[in-house]
Amino acid sequence: MDSQQELNLPILNNSLPDDDDRQQPPSHDSSGIGHGHEVDSRLENVLSDTELPFFRRLRLALLIEMELLFRLAAPAVFVYLINNAMSLSTRVFCGHLGNLELAAASLGNSGIQLLAYGLMLGMGSAVETLCGQAYGALRYGMLGVYLQRSTIVLTLTGIPLMLAYVFSKPILILLGEPPEVASAAAVFVYGLIPQIFAYAVNFPIQKFLQSQSIVNPSAFISAATLLVHLLLSWLAVYKIGLGLIGASLVLSLSWWIIVVAQAVYIKMSDKCKLTWSGLSLQAFSGLWDFLKLSAASAVMLCLETWYFQILVLIAGLLDNPELALDSLSICMSISGLMFMISVGFNAAASVRVSNELGAEHPKSAAFTVAVVTLISFIIAVAEAIIVLALRDVISYAFTEGDTVANAVSKLCPFLAVTLILNGIQPVLSGVAVGCGWQAFVAYVNVGCYYVVGIPLGCVLGFKYNLGAKVKFEAFGSIIIYW
Repeated sequence: MDSQQELNLPILNNSLPDDDDRQQPPSHDSSGIGHGHEVDSRLENVLSDTELPFFRRLRLALLIEMELLFRLAAPAVFVYLINNAMSLSTRVFCGHLGNLELAAASLGNSGIQLLAYGLMLGMGSAVETLCGQAYGALRYGMLGVYLQRSTIVLTLTGIPLMLAYVFSKPILILLGEPPEVASAAAVFVYGLIPQIFAYAVNFPIQKFLQSQSIVNPSAFISAATLLVHLLLSWLAVYKIGLGLIGASLVLSLSWWIIVVAQAVYIKMSDKCKLTWSGLSLQAFSGLWDFLKLSAASAVMLCLETWYFQILVLIAGLLDNPELALDSLSICMSISGLMFMISVGFNAAASVRVSNELGAEHPKSAAFTVAVVTLISFIIAVAEAIIVLALRDVISYAFTEGDTVANAVSKLCPFLAVTLILNGIQPVLSGVAVGCGWQAFVAYVNVGCYYVVGIPLGCVLGFKYNLGAKVKFEAFGSIIIYW
């Protein structure tokens, strides 16, 4: 490539100057579609063809974008739904042991485990930015280096995170949680310690594959692992009687199964021959620059996930904390499950935008943003309608008891509004990741979640005694602010 064809974005030119592993592009056919790994240029060609009538150009562009987008989004949504379903099913198994166990699993999952999940997923999005742009710019060799750098950085980050898990009981008690619930939650959290390091390897691998539009293998692996997870959870919780610790250990094991299976795929697949050439000492260079981008990515996402953690912790301080935790955690579990659809489109948007920018296709990148935002919004409206239709029975999937069911039913209208508003925000975050704007989004999240959301929730929840439902009102306000 000549200098005009190289990466023109500062995030790759300036942030990581040591990365100079450019490869010759694969051969092209007359249609402009590269063989093997070349980014599809059909969309940019159509959008740039001013000789075509506007509506014909729009129709052709929509057809091309929908094909490219759903080829990525559908398996990505499936993967995130399956991964969320593993965590959700674990809480369901615990919930059927009793309300205390449900509250403990919810507090351990949302109050402690999300700390690692948000941090690791956020830091892993640096791979999404760099690999996506490098792939679009035909710098295939750097994808494997970025994968290894991210794994090193995330694994080292996991060591201090482990301390939060080990001391989860005193931390929760210090935050004002009831001792009985905190003790049970700590037992659940101890079994999730191996999951920290599974995250450290899984998220870089996941982003590495997604940046190359390789998403189907992860979907098949996740689906198979979910079946194994359900069987092992049933055996551990009900047949062997391991209770909370058994449920969380099985969840950790399931994540490691996914990691190993994906690593084997990368090693054996012909699709990764250009992008994975084995372990490299180059992975240990430029770690500081990579850490800075990873930290910005982590702050962007963690500000959001920590907000949900704070909501759960605050709910534990309300009157009748067990009921508040149960009802709020069920609604947040539903919200989290639906949120995975938006996160799938987030991943697709990030890959599409970063690939197109790396390939110097600005019109395609802008068109992708418009299309994916509209589609995600339509899906979110459908989700809200379903939740409202099932508001009186939806809680029975998690636990028994009419008291919790009534509380969840009252929360569902607020949940529905949250789902609609939250259908757009992850997609826009995905666009920001694709462009490398993580630091800017972090500033926006500070204002939305912590300047508006948390104070408003506390005032309405405690001063005006509106209880758990105010948490969704506060969340809706920050999304509107966004």
